[in-house]
Amino acid sequence: MSLVLQTHRLSKSFGSVNAVSNLSIVLNKSSITAILGGNGAGKTTTLSMLLGLLLPSSGRIEIFGKDFISNRYPALSRMNFSSPYVDLPQRLTVRENLLVYAKLYGLRQPSASVDNMLQTFQLEEFSDRRLRKLSAGQKTRVSLAKALINKPELLLLDEPTASLDPETAGWVRELLSDYQKEEGATILLASHDMKEVEQLCQKVILLRKGKLVEEGSPSELLTKYDRQTMEDVFLDVSKGVNQ
Repeated sequence: MSLVLQTHRLSKSFGSVNAVSNLSIVLNKSSITAILGGNGAGKTTTLSMLLGLLLPSSGRIEIFGKDFISNRYPALSRMNFSSPYVDLPQRLTVRENLLVYAKLYGLRQPSASVDNMLQTFQLEEFSDRRLRKLSAGQKTRVSLAKALINKPELLLLDEPTASLDPETAGWVRELLSDYQKEEGATILLASHDMKEVEQLCQKVILLRKGKLVEEGSPSELLTKYDRQTMEDVFLDVSKGVNQ
């Protein structure tokens, strides 16, 4: 199974605060992995380094078999990212936003790609509405549409179903699962929804205070901690049980 992403003793400090410490992880091709942890565990800092938004204090990132820091732009063209906490331009319409990103990624048929994403995420009726006029859930769907516009091989997602109602969240999870299978994509997601993690992910990485403290498949972790749900495992790991 080929590797898509790996980090080697990745660390990031802000002054005296060690946000991420010696993090070594591996993501295999065509897999869905969850990166979990409480507030301040280092999830956002890790994702920011994997996107090239933050430079590591030390350590190494390899994406698609090459050093990411020195080969950032070729890798980024094959990646994408979504977070409900990162705003897209609010004065642009939904269609205008998606068209900007379709062109930034150099898609050959940007308008057709935008139409496809509007249909996929059921955004046609909002396509000419400015983003600032949308609900939080609608904005989340636009962010996800942006994240899939270039059919990324590596997809990084921060709380992909935040602000979505249960029914919409369900079909978004199904859509992401189908996309991963059909395109052979690799997905890394941060989530506080443990049912989402159980449904989608083959592997779970748990962080505490910037350090990797546990990893394995959901079934392996449920067995190890003798728990029925990943929420209970998450709470045990946060408390340091069985470690």
